[in-house]
Amino acid sequence: MNYNEGRTKVMKKHKKTHQKKTSVRNKKPILKNRVKKAKLEKVKKMGKQELKGYKKLLLRQKELITGEIQHIAKDTLNKSQKDASGDISGYTYHMADVATDTYDREFSFGIASSDREVLYDINEALKRVEDGTYGNCLECDKQISKKRLTAMPYTKFCIKCQKSLEVKGKSSE
Repeated sequence: MNYNEGRTKVMKKHKKTHQKKTSVRNKKPILKNRVKKAKLEKVKKMGKQELKGYKKLLLRQKELITGEIQHIAKDTLNKSQKDASGDISGYTYHMADVATDTYDREFSFGIASSDREVLYDINEALKRVEDGTYGNCLECDKQISKKRLTAMPYTKFCIKCQKSLEVKGKSSE
């Protein structure tokens, strides 16, 4: 056997072992790591009645939170520390009382701040109701589940995107 004959045999053997696999039906190469094309879900718009119901829910929550913020402001901002402690005598009161009152005020301010953030989210959701984009995730543009919207009508994201944002540290809810 000469050099060229040996080389031809080796090349034929090499071709056989390294051929691409093909599917039987269509003779197209089979890719082991083929990525399936994601089906693009069409964004469904909510019906007018459904939007009306969510708008009513949002307005009710807005009213409750606004009332809560006003109540906190009335209780904490309009009273001095002496009034808040209930001390009516002219004597100074104990340092522990001052610390407790300060803690209570700080706690109330924290709640009011959190309520203001929710109020902002509710107003944004009401704008989306008017725009016709309410119920769609702001991240992936897919429809947010009705269960989630009922539990948290001012939400901006679907569960999947919310979890992803929380992992990244960009939580907004």
